[in-house]
Amino acid sequence: MQGISNLKWEIIMVSRRSFIGAGSAFLAAAGRAGSGGNGRKEAAIQGFDERDAGRISKVPWKPFSDRKVRVGIAGEGVCSFGSAFAYQTHPNVEVVAVADLDPAKCRLLQERTKAPKTYPSCEELIKNAAADGIEALYIATDAPSHARLAVMALEHGLHVASAVPAFFGRDQLELVPKIVEAAKKSGRLYMMNETTAFRPEGVAMRRLFEAGAVGRHVYTEGEYFHYWGAQGIPSWNGWRRGLPPQYYPTHSNGFYTCATHGSFTEVSCIGITSDLPDFKDADNPYKNPFGNEVAFFRTSDGGAARMAVMWDSPGYHGETGRINGTKGSYGTYTPVYNGREKELVQKLDIAKPALPPGVDAGGHGGSHAYLTDDFIRGIIIPGHKVCCDIKTSLDTTIAGVYAHLSALKGGETLKIPQI
Repeated sequence: MQGISNLKWEIIMVSRRSFIGAGSAFLAAAGRAGSGGNGRKEAAIQGFDERDAGRISKVPWKPFSDRKVRVGIAGEGVCSFGSAFAYQTHPNVEVVAVADLDPAKCRLLQERTKAPKTYPSCEELIKNAAADGIEALYIATDAPSHARLAVMALEHGLHVASAVPAFFGRDQLELVPKIVEAAKKSGRLYMMNETTAFRPEGVAMRRLFEAGAVGRHVYTEGEYFHYWGAQGIPSWNGWRRGLPPQYYPTHSNGFYTCATHGSFTEVSCIGITSDLPDFKDADNPYKNPFGNEVAFFRTSDGGAARMAVMWDSPGYHGETGRINGTKGSYGTYTPVYNGREKELVQKLDIAKPALPPGVDAGGHGGSHAYLTDDFIRGIIIPGHKVCCDIKTSLDTTIAGVYAHLSALKGGETLKIPQI
């Protein structure tokens, strides 16, 4: 994280005129912290039906501690994110309290997690955490509130797991060093729940890369296709309406950052306009005309990456990625290796470990419960390094924000600050 305290986070120098007033719109969109609908009919959210966790190790799960971490959960909302990540069934967790701004959603979250206490907001939960003996907080609220609540929770001495993204857009770049400082000062764990980290191909890519089977990184691709449709996607205070695709970049960028733990150093991004109602004529809170954004990155290891986030491309959907190196490649598609590396790959165990009995892996490629297990191990086990740690979380998110700014400037190549 060297140098982050010296960054002014104003390197881009996008004029207020060229940004067309998006800053004030961000403040309006952020609203209060929480999750829930905005008057639109709730719809099934893509990814929660992707429950194939891939190949699971035949070695049974072994208990690693008798300790139970006392956890608070904030946010059930449209996606039921709060209850979807298996905290309530993990043997090393006790869900103590839950919160949601919508009273009905709060009751639903309490019912699903069996938490004895509820609070009307995440802020109230945090303020009462010490009295309740809460050690850790899972933030599953609306995206614009993640960073602010994470800082508050860290400053109150809580370990934090945050839904994606770690922060939200250009106007929240100033919160990046605050997250880092709060985590450093408190000594508490911060991680982001990036699902690519524990998708079957994500686990395999990371293990193969770490074992040297991929060789020196050359090129990675990541794609997050989520068709918006004419009705858009419901969200608290409408934060998703007109959402710049690269402001939600983690499900594509994670195929590089969570596999190699490298970062992106430069970006040129192509923005593609959309006729969908949320984007047409940029009549949305972000003054954003782009329904699709394709970013081309230089990576910290001297390689390259192409990362696409698309809201306006019906048909194929989902999160896919692949990595290429000097020795071989692997990804969502059929892996190909050179010479002796094929034998090495065949010997490597790229299966996911077994989960505790009664814990369902969940959606997004069976990643949900593995993220929770990683977080809890990071709290309990000395020296356990979570996959999507604070540096990886912020690297993954920052690159997308700068990609969108590049798109606004016609694809101009921009330097990306390093954590």
